[in-house]
Amino acid sequence: MAKGPKYKVPYKRRREGKTDYRKRLKLLLSRKPRLVVRITNKRVIAQLIEYNPRGDRVLVGVDSSMLLNYGWKGDLNNTPAAYLTGLLIGKRALEKGIKEAVLDIGLRTPTKSSRVFSVLRGAVEAGLKVPHGKEVLPNDDRVKGVHIASYYKVRPELFTEYEKRGLKPTDLPSHVDYVKAKIIGG
Repeated sequence: MAKGPKYKVPYKRRREGKTDYRKRLKLLLSRKPRLVVRITNKRVIAQLIEYNPRGDRVLVGVDSSMLLNYGWKGDLNNTPAAYLTGLLIGKRALEKGIKEAVLDIGLRTPTKSSRVFSVLRGAVEAGLKVPHGKEVLPNDDRVKGVHIASYYKVRPELFTEYEKRGLKPTDLPSHVDYVKAKIIGG
């Protein structure tokens, strides 16, 4: 670590690699709630967060494990689950009177058609206004899990957990439509 009278120690969250303060400031200057998307090893978390000087306030929070209440039998951190989580947070945000937000992906690399942008697509389709470019959103086949169903034909031994939950991976696209209808319908 550097020493000397002119050395300034970075903030703790910057040192730990958790927060990019320049990016955070730009998001806060929009004066809109942030749609914060975080992908863990087991699930997808989406929250609408509003700045407060005493600490950010979570207005709406959704976790992909909430999809189980709608009959979801697939994994909780794949692309279709991310899309359905975005749909759910968009619906709940509109119920609370939140109509617009800005996307906050944290320190993740913005990769086209990634799970982060699947959450964004779900939120936008639910009616939430979030500025974005159409080219980053995943296509319909990816959102419905067609790529997962086709990979099942190549390596079926990797999908035993799906079958234990009562879902054949080739039925995943129709299952996504079923859960989507339940989320939109109520």
